[in-house]
Amino acid sequence: MQFDLERLGVHDSVAAVFPPSELASDLSALPVDVAVVGDDEIADCDAVVTLEHRDAFLECSWIHSIQAGVDRFPFDEFESRDVILTNSTGIHDRTVGETVAGYVLAFSRRLHDHVADQQERRWERPEWDEAFTLPGTTACVVGTGTLGGGVAEVLGALGVRVTGVRRSGEPVPGFERIYASDDLHEAIADADFVIVTLPLTDETRHLFDAEAFDAMAEDAYFVNVGRGPLVDEPALIDALETDALAGAALDVFETEPLPEESPLWGMDEVIVTPHCAAYTRDYFRDVGEIVRENVGRLEDDEPLHNRVV
Repeated sequence: MQFDLERLGVHDSVAAVFPPSELASDLSALPVDVAVVGDDEIADCDAVVTLEHRDAFLECSWIHSIQAGVDRFPFDEFESRDVILTNSTGIHDRTVGETVAGYVLAFSRRLHDHVADQQERRWERPEWDEAFTLPGTTACVVGTGTLGGGVAEVLGALGVRVTGVRRSGEPVPGFERIYASDDLHEAIADADFVIVTLPLTDETRHLFDAEAFDAMAEDAYFVNVGRGPLVDEPALIDALETDALAGAALDVFETEPLPEESPLWGMDEVIVTPHCAAYTRDYFRDVGEIVRENVGRLEDDEPLHNRVV
């Protein structure tokens, strides 16, 4: 489907990640009108770049998500109304990979303990057998797409042996071994770090439940930078409280923001970050590159890059 693009809106919901005006300025050289828009101005746009979904988007021709995840958008309604949906897959590999490396290094070098001790002005060294180095450890990355590939690249450079889980089980560059999704429990059984980078689908919802955590080693760390509902959160909390896991680093949660009453906040071996694993000062530029490319593709009557619907 092609259409005449005259006005491109940058929805103000992107302010949760970067100033909308920065992206609008970055796109200002496009041969279309580019403006920051609120909910009441969506109807005036042919296309909108956004973080969140609005029902008014059904009146547009093209919606671009600044995230790779698009589970918030109603695919069926978009299809029935001929609304194109594209996403930002491909821009988060290095940023998320470095964030995961930060989690892994924090656990291995006990940096999270030292940060907590600093707040209490407490001088306390780790026990002799607590800290370790990464070469010789294994990370199983569940999801070998763009995010998983970025994690594998960064952790591999730190000497971590990286395995992966994908639907087909076919080999993927950067991973020493690939398991099929049906062999998930076997794949995670001996890993020191289990790292989830999957999108949320009906098949992946609560993929990590009590059985999955039981399959992991008691000294293993769990990391989720995919989507919160991939994890049965009460099952994870139970595994942590019963020392069935060594710890967890979580960037995404079933309810966001993470409720104040969640026990995850107060656990010593849990790192909580506010769904920001991909954040970087260049985020808006990375999104802008995809949008510019697709505007050019529209002009040339070519298929849009990263089209989802």
